Amino acid sequence: MDVGVSAAVVRRFVDPMFALMYEIGHPVRKSPEPPPIRHISRAARPRRRATLRPMTDLSSTAGVVVRPAAAGRLRRLGAAALSLLVATAVWLPCLHLFFRSEPGEHRASGALSPRGQALLAHQLSLWEEDSAAQDAALARMRAANAEWDFMGRTFLVLGLANAALRDPGAQARHLAVIDRIVDETLAIERERGMLHFMMPYATRRPFVQQPARSLFVDGEIALMLGARALVARRADHEAELDARVAEMRSRMERSPVLSAESYPDECWTFCNTLALSAMRMADALHGERRGLDLGRRWLAAARARLLDPKTGLLVSSYTHDGRILDGPEGSSLWLVAHALLLIDPDFARDQYARARRELGAELLGFGWAREWPRSWAGPEDVDSGPIVPLVGASAGSSGLALLGAAAFGDAPYLGGLLTSLELAAFPIREGDRLRYAASNQVGDAALLYALSFGPLWERIAGAGGAP
Repeated sequence: MDVGVSAAVVRRFVDPMFALMYEIGHPVRKSPEPPPIRHISRAARPRRRATLRPMTDLSSTAGVVVRPAAAGRLRRLGAAALSLLVATAVWLPCLHLFFRSEPGEHRASGALSPRGQALLAHQLSLWEEDSAAQDAALARMRAANAEWDFMGRTFLVLGLANAALRDPGAQARHLAVIDRIVDETLAIERERGMLHFMMPYATRRPFVQQPARSLFVDGEIALMLGARALVARRADHEAELDARVAEMRSRMERSPVLSAESYPDECWTFCNTLALSAMRMADALHGERRGLDLGRRWLAAARARLLDPKTGLLVSSYTHDGRILDGPEGSSLWLVAHALLLIDPDFARDQYARARRELGAELLGFGWAREWPRSWAGPEDVDSGPIVPLVGASAGSSGLALLGAAAFGDAPYLGGLLTSLELAAFPIREGDRLRYAASNQVGDAALLYALSFGPLWERIAGAGGAP
């Protein structure tokens, strides 16, 4: 059922209900009529003492004397409260219908959904037309977290690559924007160093492996280069990809848990699995399985040392030698599971199913995701985003749950998440473009990647790189 209701239509039904409730609780009082003119005015006559009889009924409590006017008022208030309760019981189960997404928001192949096309149009405009808007968006993100500037580029390149593979007629346009993003990112890294894209605590102590490099930066640059090459090969980008892959493989091999650092003595499953995804892209380009072999060994080490014993979920961060720092976190797990589809699809599906059970939630047509399982709660931080009280919804986890639901074909959960997005993220539609007021560029780019997901991973499998 497709329900589209404007605010005016909603007010048409809601305003009379509240007006009626107001009238019940606040009856119109008529002004007393003036006393009739007589020889002796009523006011001058001696008054008889009125005797009020005690009154007990459903509007009074036992043993309490209630005057008739007060009893009537209580009855009216009770009726108003009952009306509100009934209205709430009727409206709440229907509320999601006003925000419910169209069927088929994620399509395995072919054109993007209308929402995906509108998100794509806005993201393209930031890089093709309005440099001032792009600079302002990046500045706002960097003020909160420099990583978001970098990750926004990665998600957008992945989304553009998927869109190019879905629509060959638009491939040249999408590749031009990909090249601009990648070339600019490489130039910034050369001029300002990897710390430009990292949070300040990266300088508080030395990296275990020297010279210092961040797998967060190397892995996502390699991922952008690999995605570009899988659409159309470019020699200089492939050379850079091969160099990054060799460096990442060397560093991961030197760790007891086959993991390289993103920050000093801090490894993240998020970054290591994305690095493995970039290696799988290189496998597909060169007809090799070196990335797959390392991925399988990494997964064996992770199963032995990086699984949370209570939930069976991968932890989010750990030291270079494998000491766990943070337990399972939704802002990592959903993306990690989707990346592991390129290493071990069965284990990836198991991780998604566990995350869905431990972190996913649905109620009355709305969907969201918690940041932590009930058995472990970490601190609210820049990754989790604000946590909604009572339901425990996390902006970071819910956003990446969209990618998980799309990657694993979980259409009902994807629909619930998108319904919540329409209610809580305040969509702004300008012509054929869409963005969300409660989000930012990285959030919108991640959503675009989720709705476009599929062609890149399929191309890896089609190149003989299927695990």
